Amino acid sequence: MDVRSHTLDRIRRFFSGGLDVVELAGLLVIAFATTVASFQEVAGMIAAQRVSLADLLLLFLYLEVLAMIGQYFKSGHVPVRYPLYIAMVALARYLILDVKNLTEWRMLAVAAAIFLIAAGVLVLRYGHVRFPYPEDQPGSSASKPYVRQ
Repeated sequence: MDVRSHTLDRIRRFFSGGLDVVELAGLLVIAFATTVASFQEVAGMIAAQRVSLADLLLLFLYLEVLAMIGQYFKSGHVPVRYPLYIAMVALARYLILDVKNLTEWRMLAVAAAIFLIAAGVLVLRYGHVRFPYPEDQPGSSASKPYVRQ
């Protein structure tokens, strides 16, 4: 083995480990901030003594973000569908809350965006079922989901 390639491998491993630490720290910060925001929203609902649809949709968005982070910690990767689900709920929330201020064309544009994202999710799901990853097939030798090492 060449000395230069051994040195490069050590450098790659060092930086890869450092990036993993930064990635995990970022996810923990996002999870903590999302949890704090959820508690603040619930405290606001308790103080106002009423729950609106906007509050519920916002809590649902927070729950989706936490589910996405949980999925990453379980499997080591996040399916593309999760951010798409979050985008659909965020657009629906925007459409519901600002319906009085939206023009007809803007409403149609937001509805079309939700429809396109939903179609994208269906295409992704179909592709995953029709063309599964090798580690997802029933007879594969990989018993655990892929986790970066």
